[in-house]
Amino acid sequence: MLPLICIDVDGTLVGSSHVPTDAVWAAAEAAIARGQHLALSTARGAFGVTMDYARRLDPNGWHIFHNGSSLVHTGSGEIRSQVLPVKALEQAFEVADRSGWVLEVYSADDYIADTDADAAVEHAAMLGLEHTPRPFASLQGEVVRVQFVVPLEVTKWVQSEMAGVGVDVVSATSPVMPGTAFVSCTTAGVTKGTAIEAIAAELGTTADRAMMVGDGPNDLDAVKTSGHGVAMGNAVQELKDIARHIVADVDKDGLAEALELSATL
Repeated sequence: MLPLICIDVDGTLVGSSHVPTDAVWAAAEAAIARGQHLALSTARGAFGVTMDYARRLDPNGWHIFHNGSSLVHTGSGEIRSQVLPVKALEQAFEVADRSGWVLEVYSADDYIADTDADAAVEHAAMLGLEHTPRPFASLQGEVVRVQFVVPLEVTKWVQSEMAGVGVDVVSATSPVMPGTAFVSCTTAGVTKGTAIEAIAAELGTTADRAMMVGDGPNDLDAVKTSGHGVAMGNAVQELKDIARHIVADVDKDGLAEALELSATL
């Protein structure tokens, strides 16, 4: 069986019901009982309901947040992060001021969105948080990621505006907020894939013996890096094209299928 399974959240662990299903939790508990290590691998931050998911999957292990920019250990509380370049942060604020789109600024375990826009309020609810607009100066910790919350149709425009400032720009979606794109910027070269390699090394194994289960463009590097990349049935086509395995849609418990598969590899 594979020793490490890395799991995306939106569109993989969580579908249109807004929470993981009983079948998914049962499959996860079976994997844990077998001695497998389950790690979140998400663009989300290490707080709110997302941390609840991480603790339930492994209360004493490493998890991947902010598309690989932060590794957080649920047992010790240790955080390992890559700080966002200052130039990128300045550019993000300039783009947000000019466009009016929602900008979220993240440290490993905190974030701010200094706006009452509907998208900001809805996203906070999705994360299991009460939205409170806050100034940037109130952020606790160093900036590891910025994220624009925008209509899907402006995704490529945001990506082009953030090019050339030392960041990787990837987009993701969630069944919980259809029609919305989450366009994230992290330090160039820092990805879910590099984070999987780091966690595998901590476990005394390699990424070749890891499974990554995902659905979005921000999962591409991780699926390529892991020896057993899995695309959900609802995944974007470019992810399906490179995945080693394809499972059912998130709303048909495709993650449970992937976890059961991991026991045979």
